[in-house]
Parts: sequence; structure tokens; C-alpha cells
Amino acid sequence: MKQSINLKIQGMSCASCVQRVEKAILQHQGVLTASVNLATEKARVDYDDTVLTPLQLISIVSKSGYEASLSEEPSQSKKAHLDDLKIKVFLSSLLTAPLALPMLLSFLGLDLMPPAWIQLILATIVQFFIGYPFYLSAMKAIQSKSGNMDLLVALGTTAAYFLSLYQFFQGHHHHLYFESSSVVITLVLLGKYLETKAKGQTIQAIKDLQTLAPVTARIKNGEKIMEVAIGEVALGEILLIKPGERIPLDATITQGLTQVDESLITGESLPVLKKEKDNIIAGSMNGEGLILAQVTAIGAETMLARIIKLVEDAQAVKAPIQKMVDKMSGIFVPAVILIAFFTLMVSFLNKGSWELAVMNAAAVLVIACPCALGLATPTSIMVGTGVAAKNGILIKDAEALEVAHQITTIAFDKTGTLTKGRPELGKILAFQTSEEEILKIAACLQSGSEHPLARAVLEEAQKRQLLIQLPTSVTALPGIGVEGEMASKKFILGNDKSLPRTIQVPQEVKIFVEEAQQKGETISYLFDVEENRILGVLTFFDAIKESAFKTIKALKEMGIKTLMLTGDQQASATLVAKKLGIDSFVAEILPRDKAHIIEKLKSEGDIVAMVGDGLNDAPALAAANIGFAMSTGTDVAMNTAGITLMYADPLLIPEALSISRMTYQKIKQNLFWAFIYNIVGIPLAAMGQLSPVVAGGAMALSSVSVVTNALMLKRWKKSLK
Repeated sequence: MKQSINLKIQGMSCASCVQRVEKAILQHQGVLTASVNLATEKARVDYDDTVLTPLQLISIVSKSGYEASLSEEPSQSKKAHLDDLKIKVFLSSLLTAPLALPMLLSFLGLDLMPPAWIQLILATIVQFFIGYPFYLSAMKAIQSKSGNMDLLVALGTTAAYFLSLYQFFQGHHHHLYFESSSVVITLVLLGKYLETKAKGQTIQAIKDLQTLAPVTARIKNGEKIMEVAIGEVALGEILLIKPGERIPLDATITQGLTQVDESLITGESLPVLKKEKDNIIAGSMNGEGLILAQVTAIGAETMLARIIKLVEDAQAVKAPIQKMVDKMSGIFVPAVILIAFFTLMVSFLNKGSWELAVMNAAAVLVIACPCALGLATPTSIMVGTGVAAKNGILIKDAEALEVAHQITTIAFDKTGTLTKGRPELGKILAFQTSEEEILKIAACLQSGSEHPLARAVLEEAQKRQLLIQLPTSVTALPGIGVEGEMASKKFILGNDKSLPRTIQVPQEVKIFVEEAQQKGETISYLFDVEENRILGVLTFFDAIKESAFKTIKALKEMGIKTLMLTGDQQASATLVAKKLGIDSFVAEILPRDKAHIIEKLKSEGDIVAMVGDGLNDAPALAAANIGFAMSTGTDVAMNTAGITLMYADPLLIPEALSISRMTYQKIKQNLFWAFIYNIVGIPLAAMGQLSPVVAGGAMALSSVSVVTNALMLKRWKKSLK
């Protein structure tokens, strides 16, 4: 049976490490897919649990030279790792300063370089004690017959150190390069520290979400109120939530009226009015009302926990562009070592100096930066998905984020997407019976349905206090309506497709329907199957969302074509499309027809997105290059879609495209700079134009600049309101 697992990987230093870990995992039988992320230091593995166990996967990673664990690294451990790097940078800088500062002051004619034996002691401590982790990582790489950034650093600094040691014993104390090896190690450690610190900020969105859930909750049991740990709360228990407190778990209000700030969960900036029977989300902030609420979800099943998992999963999966980069990284380190060897040989043959040749080769090894290549894409994806989540846009995976910026056509469902999705019952036309009887039969047929039109019928029946009996049997007719039996009689409630072709529609019905359609109202016929006649006609109206007008306008400004696909009647669809200015529409179609239309558009070269919220939208959402689902819709729609909008506002669609475009722009910028560092730096170092010190600084700067550039995505703000 297929299982998915996230492994925490420790010891990776660059994109070459990513390639090595992935290769080690994928070559084992039972592994279906594996994706390793350098920025998050995680591996997402899909595997067959009849062949492999999590412990075996950990063993596989360990054999490749890295440490793996099932549990998340605690925040205290991450802080300890950062503090350890900070101490190493401080000590390395302190020991390197006596070697580096005199070099800078020598340009002023001052000779303050300490004696050679002091240089040797200081450089030895930096090289082999502070720089020990580089050697450890390099040895693991060699054992697994691969290479990484630490191997390049170890080779480059070791070459400079032992060249200086040779000169020391030869008595050439004015030709020592201990400062080069020490400064490179110090700069690389500084780069690792800044990079680790910056990477922590890329997952800030998840940290913010994790801090939302309270650790305790108040439980009301009869007249007794107890404060207990969140983990001890059971489904169905009653929560007491005071004004100004965070809601501890997903629940349904049983008593009280309040306003709830859900902005950190859904991105919706305005507080939402909540009354009895309304759902509330864990982590949102209660307003001015004291409320009682029954727990509906606990632990990993709460909306907040599901959001966090969705964001984490999106950050763990590789974007398509990163797969290409990883393939290149697999040959990067061996290629750099080969270039360094040729540099050594050519420099010696040209200049006749082993001293100069070794320093040039060391510079080549040190400036090569596979780390920047490995961080270029995942850091941008992490920040982009985090920013999106904080604004109510949940992106399922990196591929969805990458594809979104390429969209050329967006297809919309109508009801609940462009309209408010809360149709109200308008008029009822009855034949040889009363309006109440028509409403009773319609409510009976719709009693178990969650369809928006069904809710409108049931709400009206409840308002009129009608007694509704349950049907004997009910069958849904996709794209048509519903068929059911009550009191030994069979009825169909649906659109005009539900009527037999042979039936004669009364003139009175035709006039009634025509008038309703001119107003853009939706029509449902109640048909008596046994008597083969129309019993009545019900009309429904559903107002267009105000934000839908701005959405269509914004998409047109982006150069994206708009299309509406609806099972609703032609007249109603025509009115909505005309009012919104939608480019084209198709009405009165079945769910499978929506999927076929999308497939046809794709075959013509369009990159198509589908926006929907219902069960009937799932085939179209799956068929599209990327699906957008409203979280107010069904779970099936959300599970099928690549992007979920946390509240039913279509304006989130152009905002999601904006985030995608900016994220992809950052990916391209980062890859450009990562490649430029290497394309320009390696030849300059090979030609002797860069010293190892400058090369080390450039390498450290490249990784930090890539992460910093990705963090600039945090400045993204909603532009449409």
C-alpha cells in the first residue's frame, strides 16, 4: 500500500547532496517517488509499505552519508545549531584576524604580520579544529563516491594550508598563505550562518500558523468549567470561548453571537459574523461575544493543522525547473575538480611556479558554488507558498505554483464561484395543486442534498414551517436534477433536460419560464413521472458577487481569456456572462462536458485553469492544468484542485497568479545569479585573477544573496480590494 513520509535530513550542504540523497533513495525497490529539498532539509518519499519501512528508509539515507530522522527537528535544536555556527564564526574570525588584518595594512606600508610559527598555530586551529566539519562531510562524500560543496572547500583550503606548511619548513617565511585558508573557512562559515538564519525566515509563515493554536481549552461539562490541554479534548465536547480569546479547536457554535477574526487563517481581512450553527476555525480570534461551541475536529483533522500540512507538503515537493538544476548539480562537483586539476597543470606549465599553480587551483575549488544552485528554487517556492497561505491561498505543490504563471485561459463555474452561491427561491407556479404542496414535494426530494438550489428550497420550506416527509428513495441525476419516490409516486425535480421530449409544455408555463429567464433566474420543473405531466415550476435567483466584476477585469488586464462553464440554463448564463464581460461561455452542460471542453482547449495549446467549488466540478478541476477550488465548497473539489482559496472570493485568483508570477521571477533571478557566479568566477579563478580569499567571499555571498532575494517575496501585498 502506498504511504508518504517526510524525513528530516541533516548534513546536506549543496545541490549535489540533494542529488546524492535522492539517487540513494530512488534506487531501492519499493520507493515510488522521492523529492529532497535543500532549503527545508527534508525528503518527501512515497513508498510501498509492504516492501519498505520508515526505519529502512532512514538506514538508506544514513548509508549515503547523511543523518535522517522521522520527527521534526525541535526549534530548540535549530536554535542550538544556529548558536553553534555563530560561536564558530566568532572563534574563527578571532583567530583569523591576526592573519588577515596585517595583509590589509601591508598596502599602507605597514608590516605587522606575526611570526611564522604563530601563523602556523592560528591557521592549524582554524583549519583542523574549527574546519573539522568540512572534512567530515567531505569524507562522507568520498565514501559514497560523490562530491559536495564541503569537499571543494576542504580541498581548496587544504591545498593553501599545506603549500604554506611546505614553505614554512623550507624557510620561505615571506611566502606563506595561511591567511588564505583561514579566511576562506571563516567566510564560508559566515555564509552558512547567514544562510541558515535566512532559511529560518523562509518558513516563517508556517511558524506563524503553528503559534495560532492555543495549548489549552475551556471545557463546559454541565455547570462545571475546566481548563484542559488541547490534546485531552474529545470530539463533541463543549468549549467555552471568552471575548478576545483564540479559538482552540474547530467547532460549531451552540450558543451565543460574535464576530471572528479569521485573517491569519483565511486571509479575509474583515471580521466574520458568527451565530448558532455556524462553524468556527481553530486559531481564529473571537471578538466581543461569549460563545459555547461543540468540537467538530481535533488534532491533525482541524482546518489549521490541514493548512499547515498543505503548506509543508507544497514546500517539500520539487518544482519542475528544480529537477533540471539538480541533474546539472550531479556533475557539478566532479567537473569543478577536473577544472581545478587542469588549472594546476596549465598554471605550472605557463608560469613555472607550483606555488602560483596551487593557489589558482585552490581559488577554482573555493569559488565554485553548488549551494546557490540548490537554494535558488526551493527558497523562492517556500517564501511564495508561505506568503500565499497568509493571504488565504493554499497551494498544494510547487508544480501548481510554477504552472500558474503560464495560464492563458481560466474557466469558471457559475454558481458559488461568480455568484454568491446562495440562491433564493423566487416564484412558484403550481398546476392543479397549491404552492405549498409543490414546495413540500420539492423539499422532500432535496432533503438530503447539499446543492445550493436544494438549500434554497429547504430554507423556504422551513420558513413556512412545512412538515417535510423523507422520500422512499432518491437518485441524483448529474447535470439534470434529482429523481425520487414518495407516497408511492415518482417525481423528478430538475432543469428542462429532465422533461421527456414528448411532453407538451403548457403555454402558461412557457410564458412564466420566459419571463423568469429574461431576469436571469434559474428554472426547476417538478415533473410527475407516472402522470407524465408538469406539476409546477420553481424559479431561483443568485446575485453576482461584487468582486467577480473586478476579478474578470483584472484577468483581462493580465491578458488571460475568461470562459464560463455551467449546467445552468442558457438565458441565466447569458445574463451573467454579459454583465461580467466574460469572453465566452457554455451553458446547460453536464460535469463530464466541462472536462471535455477543457481537454479540447489544452489540445489547442492553451494552459487552462478551472475554478469551481462543487462535487460536479471535480472532473473539470482534474482535467485542467491547474484547478482553483473554493474552500467553501466540497472536500472532493479541494482535494482535486492544485490551489484552494480559503474564502469564496474570486479576487483571490488574480492575486494567486500575481504571487506565482513574482515567485517564478525570483526563481529565474536566483538561477541567473547562481549560474553567473560560477560562469564568471570559475574562469577568472582559473586564469589567476582571483585569490582564494576573494573566491571564498564570493562563494559565501552567492548563497546569502540567493536566499535574501527570495525573502524579498515577503514584501508582496494584495493589490485588488
